[in-house]
Amino acid sequence: MRIFFLLFLMSVDLPGQSERSEVWLFGRLDRLGQHGTRVEGKPQVISTPKGKAVEFDGQKDALFVDVHPLAGAKTFTWEVVFRPASGGKAEQRFFHLQETGVQTRLLFETRLIDGKWCLDSFAASASGSKTLIDRTKLHSLDEWHHVAMVYDGKEFRHYVDRKLQGSAEVELAPQGQGTSSAGVRINRVDYFKGAIREARMTPRALAPEAFLPLP
Repeated sequence: MRIFFLLFLMSVDLPGQSERSEVWLFGRLDRLGQHGTRVEGKPQVISTPKGKAVEFDGQKDALFVDVHPLAGAKTFTWEVVFRPASGGKAEQRFFHLQETGVQTRLLFETRLIDGKWCLDSFAASASGSKTLIDRTKLHSLDEWHHVAMVYDGKEFRHYVDRKLQGSAEVELAPQGQGTSSAGVRINRVDYFKGAIREARMTPRALAPEAFLPLP
C-alpha cells in the first residue's frame, strides 16, 4: 500500500508543479532548450569554470529561436546568467522575446557607463508597458552576473545578482506566440558583446531566494 501511494505521488502534479520552468543552456549553437536555432554571424561556444557558454562579438553574432517561452504567462520570472564585455556599444540588447506581428515584447538591455554597466529591462503588452532602469546602480564588466525580471500580476521588478534594481506597478497582459533572439534585438540593432551561459523562463513570480544560483 505504501509503495502504491508513493507511485501515485510521482504520477500527479503537486501544487505549483504544473507551471514548469523552461531552461536554455548555451552550450551549443544549433539548439536552445528543445528548440532549433538560426545562427547569424560567428558566435563561439566557449568553456567557463561552470560550463559552456556562447560568446557574441557585439557586431554580427546572434541566435534566433521561433518560440516565445513566456507566451500565455500571466505572471513570470525571466533569468539570465551572462557576462557583459568591455568594449561594447553604450546601448546593447542582449535578449529579446517578442510576440509575432505586434510590438508586445520583453527585452533585456545593458547601458555601459564609465567602464561599468546597468540593467535596462523593458516590458510591453496590449494593456501596458514599463521600462526599469537606474543609471546609478552600476556593475562590473567582464565578470559573470545573474539578472532577472519578475512580474507578479501587479508589480514589475528587476534584479542584478539577486539585488533589486527597480520596480513599478503596471498591468501586463499575457503575450502571444512569437520569436526570441539572443545577442541582438530581433530587428538586428544594438548587438551585444559578451557571453550568455544560461536562461530560465518560469510562468510564475519567483522570490530572489528561488532564483538560479549566483555565478
